[in-house]
Amino acid sequence: MIHIAICDDEKEFVAYLSGLLKQYAAETGEEIKITAYYDGMELIEKYDATIDLIFLDIQMRLVNGLRAAGHIRRMDEKVGIIFLTTMARYGLEGYKYQAAGYIVKPMKYVRLKAEMDQWLKKHQGDDNPAIVIANDTGKYKISLKSLRYVETFNRNLLLHAQQEEIICYKSMKEMEQELQGKGFIRCHTSYLVNLFYVKNVNKLKIELITGEIIPISQPKRKLFMEKLAEYWGDLL
Repeated sequence: MIHIAICDDEKEFVAYLSGLLKQYAAETGEEIKITAYYDGMELIEKYDATIDLIFLDIQMRLVNGLRAAGHIRRMDEKVGIIFLTTMARYGLEGYKYQAAGYIVKPMKYVRLKAEMDQWLKKHQGDDNPAIVIANDTGKYKISLKSLRYVETFNRNLLLHAQQEEIICYKSMKEMEQELQGKGFIRCHTSYLVNLFYVKNVNKLKIELITGEIIPISQPKRKLFMEKLAEYWGDLL
């Protein structure tokens, strides 16, 4: 199923676009779930990290689409965004937020179909898995490629990802199980590291390609080095 959000302060247009998406689903056989938001602030405050694609109007009365996209990108670096605008120059500005595309209103079905076909082609070939983390500030979708390491922090976990550091209320054991088989290895009681980012290991210290240093405990060093050798071997 594809979860698509429409964010536009014109309710008639939201209904119109929903109808076009249902037509696309009927023609292609794709299963599509549609969630409507009527302002950028509503999208931010009620954001659902299971959303795959957002049709986002740039010109809205309260919080415009560009500001909303900035907030969404901090919560979800992976979601697709297609901007809706009445002026092409605003759509081009949207590419700062890694937009999948933009559509100038009024929208015709042929243009929607072209954008959906293009996005689906990329989405269906996406081998970039992600995890969803919920905390007091909301839900975050984190690409595993951007997650460098996880550490314990005040009885919780702190995830060091590309977009920011994110608090998670799971235990380290739960996180280790969730990331098992995905290139993450426990190197210390308090640390779980993404092998992609490991540059070298010197005694009881791991240097990441980012320059960050994290500890490796003596009891876990042997197994960690074996897993690292397997990982590097697979890349050769």
